[in-house]
Amino acid sequence: MARNKYDVDELYEDKFDMAQLKRLARYVLPHKWDMSIVVFLMLSSSFLAMLIPLFFKLIMDEAIPKGMDGMKEIIFYSFMTLLISIYTIFSLRIRITKMSNIGQSIIHSIRSDIFKHLQELPFSYYDERPHGKIQIRVVNYVNSLSDLLSNGIINTITDLCNLLFIIAFMFFINVKLTIICLFGLPILGVVIFVIKKRQRKAWQIQSNKQSNLNAYIAESINGIRVTQSFVRENENTDIFNSLSSDYRSAWMRAVRYNFIMWPMVDLISTITAAFVFILGITWMSDLTSAVTVGTLIAFTAYISRFWAPINTLTAFYNSLLTAISYLERIFETIDEPVLVKDIEEASQMPHIEGEVEFKDVVFSYEDGIRILNHVNFKAEKGETIAIVGPTGAGKTTIVNLLSRFYNVDSGEILIDGIDISNVTIRSLRSQMGVMMQDSFIFSGTIMDNIRYGNTSVSDEDVMKAAKTVCAHDFIMEMEQGYQTQVNERGSRLSAGQRQLISFARALLADPKILILDEATSSIDTETEIILQQGLHELLKGRTSFIIAHRLSTIKNADRILYVDKGNILENGNHNELLQQKGEYHRLYMSQYSFLGNNLTNLVTK
Repeated sequence: MARNKYDVDELYEDKFDMAQLKRLARYVLPHKWDMSIVVFLMLSSSFLAMLIPLFFKLIMDEAIPKGMDGMKEIIFYSFMTLLISIYTIFSLRIRITKMSNIGQSIIHSIRSDIFKHLQELPFSYYDERPHGKIQIRVVNYVNSLSDLLSNGIINTITDLCNLLFIIAFMFFINVKLTIICLFGLPILGVVIFVIKKRQRKAWQIQSNKQSNLNAYIAESINGIRVTQSFVRENENTDIFNSLSSDYRSAWMRAVRYNFIMWPMVDLISTITAAFVFILGITWMSDLTSAVTVGTLIAFTAYISRFWAPINTLTAFYNSLLTAISYLERIFETIDEPVLVKDIEEASQMPHIEGEVEFKDVVFSYEDGIRILNHVNFKAEKGETIAIVGPTGAGKTTIVNLLSRFYNVDSGEILIDGIDISNVTIRSLRSQMGVMMQDSFIFSGTIMDNIRYGNTSVSDEDVMKAAKTVCAHDFIMEMEQGYQTQVNERGSRLSAGQRQLISFARALLADPKILILDEATSSIDTETEIILQQGLHELLKGRTSFIIAHRLSTIKNADRILYVDKGNILENGNHNELLQQKGEYHRLYMSQYSFLGNNLTNLVTK
């Protein structure tokens, strides 16, 4: 699919859905009381600060003309100005502390919701998308909302109120000068209207390019060993530079629109201020005019305060448009349907005995391309079923459907006669042990990795499981034994060691159904023989499904299913299938013929 490529932009909405902002508001509402306190403090401090220019006017027009008799008034107004400044500083400190806490709490809630939802999404969601494009939504996009939530909302509320306060004081001082000052607002409104759609589209494109770049970085880090093995460093650097250049260009186009706003505000404010000065000085010479020196000084102070909140509001508008492009992606992820989920009337899976049946199961990853075609088989309690066949035949798909990582297109999968689609996923998977071909090791200690699927077990139980799968000896040879720290993906461990640890993890969960998908593919032959001996007792009374290309590992299975092109072509034990001289016989003979030829070549040399 196209969106599975790092160099293909994701689709974006032409029109913004206001419901997105309403959804954001739901994260804000739980903090309404703390925000109300901050708003009250900021509004009260802003209102009191509006009195300071008025104090200047009274000092200039009334106190100073009185000479020494006006000194008490000057001292009073100066003291009141000092108190207002102290109160403003106090309010600002509380605002910074509270809003930083509120903003980060909201960010935490959004990030928690998106991460929780990602945990529930089916494998198909991750199959279709580069992991870097998913990661950027959880980290970068959510972080980009931080300033908007920490400062933007409160600043907008307080600045809007400040604007009303300022206009009221300006009208109180002089109506004609106020009207002149307001002439610039319609011009600014036209500018905003003209560029708003282009500005939002520019930020959407920028978010796409950022997503592409992050996807390629994540892919390159995960594949660094392959890159260096095939000496692809230069080619990969060229691809990175191209994506980075696209991101830089998109960023510059987006911020260019932001840069249009504040110069326009400064230009309009300068022009209107010039007219106020010219007309104010002209009117001062008219004795019938109410414009005095104090009036003009106070009004000049209000003019600078008038355009300051407008500058802040335009900055918030820019931040909002930027945030909108990120909100679309964040809520798009949260809204991604969970295709594999519990039905409303789902019940708890009873204690599993181990009988498994596939009844006419049909499955496809993409419409029109069947992977399994009317598959039917039954595994009795305690049976070990091996599944073999060529690559892409549908072997792993069978066990993935049994674990309900995907939903079947049609048919039924029954465990102990119960359709697994009718029980809760948690109650089903908690009774199953799955070891997939990709042995993922988490960062932490070896002990924690083995205990990952069952955190309630003791250290002795962990060691017992490790001994069973022949992992104990190599673990004890490490510097801190079971407390040895391993890196993400187990880069300190060999492929075989990673598989043995993953095997111990699956076994420690004490599963009623055990699934081993190429569980011994990275284990040497000698260790495999020892491992088979250790597993012999463990597999007793436990229904097991083993997928293996190495046929020596499944010769002792109770039954072997040969799968090809989505169908079970042969079904029987090792000897029965060899006697049929069918596909399994051909596969077995070709594998041992290959080994025999290699052995002959080695002896000849």
